Amino acid sequence: MKIILASKSPRRKELLESIGAKIEIMPSEAEEDIVENNPFELVKKLSEIKAVSVYDKIRDGIKNEDVCVLGADTIVFANGKILGKPKDRAEAYEMIKSISDNVHSVYTGFTIIFSDGRKITDYSETKVHVIDMSEQQINEYIDTNEPYDKAGGYGIQGLFGKYVERIEGDYDNVVGLPIGRIKEIISIG
Repeated sequence: MKIILASKSPRRKELLESIGAKIEIMPSEAEEDIVENNPFELVKKLSEIKAVSVYDKIRDGIKNEDVCVLGADTIVFANGKILGKPKDRAEAYEMIKSISDNVHSVYTGFTIIFSDGRKITDYSETKVHVIDMSEQQINEYIDTNEPYDKAGGYGIQGLFGKYVERIEGDYDNVVGLPIGRIKEIISIG
């Protein structure tokens, strides 16, 4: 089955390629302005908006094909706050400081729409335990370019990985896609 990924995330693309998926990138251009304080409801809604936006554009052209559209969204939820991508150095600093010596959750919502219109929306949660980072460690990390295009201001698969004490749940979910669950759903789809 070919997957049309409604995202330009290089990490999601890599995860899908790791399972041998045939992928076409078609980023959603839908507005994502949602007021939702529940983290798993937020990521589910955002993933659905992205998937539906792309599916609506191409549905007539994929009716009888072995194709699905995949939309996804990842957020970090720490201390009762939803952490998206930091806008600047100060925000990156505050995000990393808030998850240092703490446990936070990473939520990834995903929506899969099959060519016949069937739709599955779900989410995955992984708890991430971060060591107590010194001021110097936080500043050194945010001096890299890593924090600025990632939810919560960090990438577990990159330089930040050395600050993660342990996780509870799916590592790939923290990277940006619970690939095992996606593969299972698509294979039975």
